[in-house]
Amino acid sequence: MNIPERIAELREQMKDCGMDAYIVPTADFHQSEYVGEYFKCREYITGFTGSAGTALITGEHAYLWTDGRYFIQAAKQLEGTTVELMKMGEPGVPTLREFLKENLPEGCVLGFDGRTVAVGEGRAYEKIASEKHGKIVYSEDLVGRVWKDRPELSREPVFALDLKYTGETAASKLGRVRSEMEKYGATSHVLTTLDDICWLLNIRGNDVAYSPLVLSYAVITENSVELYMDEKKLSSEIRSSLEADGVVLHPYNAIYEEIKEMGEGEALLLDPDRLNYALYYNIPEKVKKIEARNPEILFKSIKNKTEIENIRKAEIKDSVAHVKFMKWLKENYDKEVITEMSASDKLDEFRAEQGNFIRPSFSPISSYGEHGAIVHYSSTPETNVQLKAGGFLMTDTGAGFYEGSTDITRTYALGEVTPLMKEHFTLVAVSNLRLGDAKFLKGCSGVALDILARKPFWDRGLNFNHGTGHGVGYLLNIHEGPAGFRWKERPGEADPLEAGMVITDEPGIYIEGSHGIRLENELLICEGEQNEYGQFMYTEPITYVPMDLDAIDPQQMSAEDRKLLNSYHKKVYEMVSPYLDEDEKEWLKTYTREI
Repeated sequence: MNIPERIAELREQMKDCGMDAYIVPTADFHQSEYVGEYFKCREYITGFTGSAGTALITGEHAYLWTDGRYFIQAAKQLEGTTVELMKMGEPGVPTLREFLKENLPEGCVLGFDGRTVAVGEGRAYEKIASEKHGKIVYSEDLVGRVWKDRPELSREPVFALDLKYTGETAASKLGRVRSEMEKYGATSHVLTTLDDICWLLNIRGNDVAYSPLVLSYAVITENSVELYMDEKKLSSEIRSSLEADGVVLHPYNAIYEEIKEMGEGEALLLDPDRLNYALYYNIPEKVKKIEARNPEILFKSIKNKTEIENIRKAEIKDSVAHVKFMKWLKENYDKEVITEMSASDKLDEFRAEQGNFIRPSFSPISSYGEHGAIVHYSSTPETNVQLKAGGFLMTDTGAGFYEGSTDITRTYALGEVTPLMKEHFTLVAVSNLRLGDAKFLKGCSGVALDILARKPFWDRGLNFNHGTGHGVGYLLNIHEGPAGFRWKERPGEADPLEAGMVITDEPGIYIEGSHGIRLENELLICEGEQNEYGQFMYTEPITYVPMDLDAIDPQQMSAEDRKLLNSYHKKVYEMVSPYLDEDEKEWLKTYTREI
């Protein structure tokens, strides 16, 4: 079936259930950003492949809400589907909730699969329907009825992450979580977020695209961890290790019935933004519900000494791979046929040579020319173009090494580019360097510091329509809260910056129909001096890849900006050159020379 046929069939299912509208979010049952093939219902029903978005199907219309990263991509993918693009955050575009309030009829029935909607979001839908004297139905997976050849749930094996990588045992982590439970007066704590569970138990898997996670639920009590997953994924060794930490195994979906058996006197700690609506409403009313953010979120975002040492190693590995790739690209783009996809594959070849490479940490972006203006472009055999002189190649890619996850973006000039393209590239470089040189007092959030990256843009009446940076998980989610860099406060990314956090620094500029430029380093948040004014902090770039001097216009930079670039490039050469041969070292000297 094509997309219009799928939507027509979904409408028939809606009629059978008496529904006026049906919501299809991106998430799986665990509110994951990236999801396994089984859970790609929104993609199936709309054709839009981006990692963020929500579809709404009514009896007459179909809509897709997505953010600025995906406007260009979504517009192209929705052509001919009958699905209307709703550009989130744009003037005159209502939010999904506002749209529902305005357009749902009196006595409406609003449907969604409650396993794919978080409690907080589900409550909002419930309130909107109630105000219309209607109701919600959250027990039906209607897309699943339409999707006849739906992939099966993943059965990939679990692997344990050794103490030399985690720096802390599962027993120690459980002790910290139980201490937090005690502060709240909780006797148990339910987790459905996969990265929290995997971090807590020091396990990883292959159930989610790119993120090495394990489909699971967990209920932590004072003496045990009730773990709900497909136990066939566990080796006897991992099973024994988990049992030693008090883990009791149950079938994956059994939690929905077993949570109904919680007794009176139980006090359950739960995160309404990270627990699905269906599971929440299976908790007996007699159970006291303590609603607070999962304590694991802050714990895992502050990397320990071992994790930081490993992450530094991973960053050097990936930086070496990037330098080798950059040299290969510059020397061969006009000698052989290189495309967006073959370039991306070549970069992963260089990564694999570094050892302990598991897989990419997110869907790679390799975009040439005008494709670079599509913020989260994904090359396909249909769009894959050959690289030629006169354009930019942007690669926003990441690696999952046992030593940690990386996320690096570089834009390379192929041959001579226009003065305007150089001006734009220099602007992005200046923005990146200024945020990478931040010094601030402890207690600042990324909202306070984002101006360092935005000011060079805003001074010129320009902007980029995405956050400046996000936290990075340790072989978990590549996008990790609770801190980040953005000019508008957003729930989940507004915590104060703490020493040990790793956050990206990735400003960009996107000129539709022409080019896109993004430069991304990972920054380690560090403690600096402490004096009578308080504890000072600073950002340390831990990514060591040249910013392409072929695209830099020094005349567009202040003396201080040139000093920052020269200092950064000196560090790049110092950190990467020991891993290169003599020819590569000489090449790197040229691309890290002082300007």
